[in-house]
Amino acid sequence: MATFNNYKHVFEPLKVGHTTFRNRIEFSPMVNNFVTSNGEPTQNFIDFIESQAESGVALITVGATPVDHESGVDFASELDVTDDKKVCSLVLLSEAAHRFDAKLSIELVHAGRGADPKLIKTPYALAPSNVPIPGQIQLIKEMDEADMARVIACYVDCLKRLKTCNFDAITVHAAHGNLIAQFLSPMTNHRKDQYGGSLENRSRFPLMLFKALREAAGPNFLIEMRISGDEIVPEGMHIEETVEFVKMVQDDIDWVNVSAGLIVDWKAQYYSMPPYFRQRGANVPFARAIKQCKDVHIPVSVVGSIVSADMAEQIIAEGSADMVAMARALLCDLDLIKKSYSGRPEDVRPCLRCYGCSSGGIVGGHVSCVVNPGLARTVRWAEVRPANKKKKVVVIGGGVAGSQAAITLRKRGHDVVVFEKNKIGGLLNDINKLPFKDDLLRHTEWLIRTVEKSGADLRLGTCATPELVLSENPDALIIAVGASPARIPIPGIDGENVHNVLDVDSGRKKISGNIVVCGGGISGCECALGLAMDGCKVTVVDQLPEDEFASGMARITRRNLLFLLGENNVRLIGSSKIKQIDADGVTVTGGGGDSETISADYVVDALGMRSNLETVEQFRTLIPEVYIVGDCKEVKNIKHANLSAYNYSCVI
Repeated sequence: MATFNNYKHVFEPLKVGHTTFRNRIEFSPMVNNFVTSNGEPTQNFIDFIESQAESGVALITVGATPVDHESGVDFASELDVTDDKKVCSLVLLSEAAHRFDAKLSIELVHAGRGADPKLIKTPYALAPSNVPIPGQIQLIKEMDEADMARVIACYVDCLKRLKTCNFDAITVHAAHGNLIAQFLSPMTNHRKDQYGGSLENRSRFPLMLFKALREAAGPNFLIEMRISGDEIVPEGMHIEETVEFVKMVQDDIDWVNVSAGLIVDWKAQYYSMPPYFRQRGANVPFARAIKQCKDVHIPVSVVGSIVSADMAEQIIAEGSADMVAMARALLCDLDLIKKSYSGRPEDVRPCLRCYGCSSGGIVGGHVSCVVNPGLARTVRWAEVRPANKKKKVVVIGGGVAGSQAAITLRKRGHDVVVFEKNKIGGLLNDINKLPFKDDLLRHTEWLIRTVEKSGADLRLGTCATPELVLSENPDALIIAVGASPARIPIPGIDGENVHNVLDVDSGRKKISGNIVVCGGGISGCECALGLAMDGCKVTVVDQLPEDEFASGMARITRRNLLFLLGENNVRLIGSSKIKQIDADGVTVTGGGGDSETISADYVVDALGMRSNLETVEQFRTLIPEVYIVGDCKEVKNIKHANLSAYNYSCVI
């Protein structure tokens, strides 16, 4: 093995069917929303596939794509692979992948009972049994054999079209509560005929489907099956039956990708899409059970919070899987494979596992990354380009925005001086101490290393002044002085029993007992969870309605946070105004005018942040070329700070 490659397994080729993959990493499917209104890929989509291929992965899988627009669609911004008129645009995707020798697959899905009534053409959803999802379409048609034959024909039709378009494989989505999983699961299959009851019967329709697909595919076109190793919920399908089903289906598929959980049940969703509150690699035990079954003879892949080449190497080396599927870690740093293979894994930008990449639940939002502002963008924003003219740039502030500016400006070839009165990373150094923020801690450590290695002239422990900045004779100035805690004029807010959320999160202030957190935003709710996990009895209060607590997070992450708050007995009080704070606790007034004093040993002030505008004004007109970035421009989040700094730094 080459001396630069410290991985014995993950970068070894793998034979799957009649195809040899160049390594053991597949780019896991993620819907990117880069489609036209008629379901064709935009140039952003094509560029995105090309960038994934260039990353060095063996296989790219395009995210969930419906096989039937009559009854099987659950999401608006998906490719259309059901129409011969789309062949030319689909060929552009396979060409983009093959340009860098990656194989290309696409995740085919029928939503079944999860279909969106606004998107399908039938007045009902198709499913094995009449088991509606609360809050979704309630009119369910139990599938008869004609429906089954039609759905199978839809899958086969799409496979043939994709084969014509030079795709290398399809991934059949049989996980997370989609139609195939609905047949397999005793939770959703209550049939009394030959398609329900025993596992053999529940498997009958899925096996018919895979047999038809295998026949249409031939020997050289690959079929991957994604399945939930365990649906997690008590009444669902569990690993013992999953192993048995894999044994039944393996002759008609080339390999199996093991996930877990259910998308349609948010209590089990965190296994299928695990955010940073959950452990990494939670699905590995399910993959191991399949891989180590002596009667399973096909390769096994595993997905779910696999964040590094080191983690992938361990999974394969220990015999838990033959291959791993990654998405978020690769989106965060598309050079993860190249850096790791060449002996520089410490240079890989760590993923926060925040799901900011999933568009944050915004309608029309596209795939992006909180800490990789160039992801999935085109032309001047896709990568950092050398500047036409070298400049000297002073950056005031070394927090998230200031660090991003320094890194980007140095890549462009500018001379950079950074004034930072404390330490690189800014407030990240406070909020990364919570028990579920180890991903953020890893990222902070990476950020500090990267800024130090960038070649910027770092003046740490130095408070910038106009005179000091002017003495550097800069061509351009970036102001990234951030934000400070807002001081809301509430009686008692300055009491000895009141501490700011940053002091509590960082551990500078140690509190225990009964705690009232004033502020139901993201920071208040996360602080409350950390305190509750530490044994405190916690109440969160805000003027916001309870259903708006922790708003601004990606939907997946927010749901998990709220679930964990409930699991840890955190009391949420919304639509209530904080009247005063004293030694006894916090007095609040609800919408009806009734007052309540919530007893507290300590109170946490999580009532928001305000931009450091006074500091900005000292420098805003100091020289002609001045840029204001991050929280001192507008208090938002890490993504906004990185994006604003990157955008300006790319044009200076």
